[in-house]
Amino acid sequence: MMLKKLDIKTRSRVEFRDVTALIQDVVAQSGVRDGLCHVFVPHTTAGLLVNEHADPAVVADIAAQLDSMIPQHKNYRHTEGNSPAHIKASLMGDSRTFFVENGNLVLGTWQGIFFAEFDGPRSRSLMVKITPDRS
Repeated sequence: MMLKKLDIKTRSRVEFRDVTALIQDVVAQSGVRDGLCHVFVPHTTAGLLVNEHADPAVVADIAAQLDSMIPQHKNYRHTEGNSPAHIKASLMGDSRTFFVENGNLVLGTWQGIFFAEFDGPRSRSLMVKITPDRS
């Protein structure tokens, strides 16, 4: 079993950072051939997204649609001014579990893993835990 904290520095208020290769590196370092990869974002204004990473227009469209549905300026009650970030992060979710087979993440052909920042720029963390198959 291996637990690794990855440091992520975001550069803008809303950003989808492709972290697929970073997570695959943790899988490779773990030496686990078959098992599970758990990824967790310990923040309330950031999350995880699994979607197409071949065309960056896809995550740009997702960001634009989220901004349309959850505008930055509205009559939110939370006084810190980042209610939209909390709502968007809630929709994305804070964790995912992936299969590991033959030392590799199991993802669809076009799938990538994105760290979704909604209250940046900030210094963030991403927790990755690899557990071997015990069967």
